[in-house]
Amino acid sequence: MNGGARRAVFTPVDNRARVDAVVRRIGDAIELGLLAEGEQLPGESELAGQLGVSTVTLREALMALRQQGLVTTRRGRGGGSFVSLPEAPGEERLKVRLRGWSTEELRDLGDHWAALSGTAARLAAARTEPDDLAQLRRTAEELTQAADSAARSRVYGRFHVELAAAAQSARLTREQVALQTEIGAALCLVLGDDEYREEVADRHRSVISAVQDGAHETARELAERCVQESTARLVALRLLL
Repeated sequence: MNGGARRAVFTPVDNRARVDAVVRRIGDAIELGLLAEGEQLPGESELAGQLGVSTVTLREALMALRQQGLVTTRRGRGGGSFVSLPEAPGEERLKVRLRGWSTEELRDLGDHWAALSGTAARLAAARTEPDDLAQLRRTAEELTQAADSAARSRVYGRFHVELAAAAQSARLTREQVALQTEIGAALCLVLGDDEYREEVADRHRSVISAVQDGAHETARELAERCVQESTARLVALRLLL
């Protein structure tokens, strides 16, 4: 599940503020649904090795994640650290968060997102084989089945992370994860509409088709257009608040 995107979660973090870096890396992955509810994380020694940190650093990070309600730890046989998905933010909390952005900031964030997704789609079209797109197809279909806006926003964000993973770029993938955790929850406010959910799903399918066909520029344009439409909806909503 989420092969390339998941691998990007468990690559070494940099030397700066390593505890914070581990907390953000794993916390972002949990909030995006890259790590599933109830999933057991690798053992401490294995996980520390994958992330390139000491076990002491990892334990501090796991403690912080437990305090945030993102990880639970069980002792004894069958014990370990397990993923715990956070509750979806309430609509009013999301509106408060949206009010905290000016329309200029939202547009700037949208430009950054479009650039990331467009580049990822172009590179994926150049670098992937049809069999590499199975996870993207599953995620696109999962969006059509997601009943509530919180699930839809998670799947939407995950699609763009997996698109970056399909581009075979760990840096693009990490950038997309960070961006989705910044703006992704706000998409709950526009994805409650079933008609728009279907429109987004159709756009995602079109991106996948272009990537499969190796149509580099078409894939880029379609991915950018998808993001630009979502950003425009958020900006329009922000103007009403």
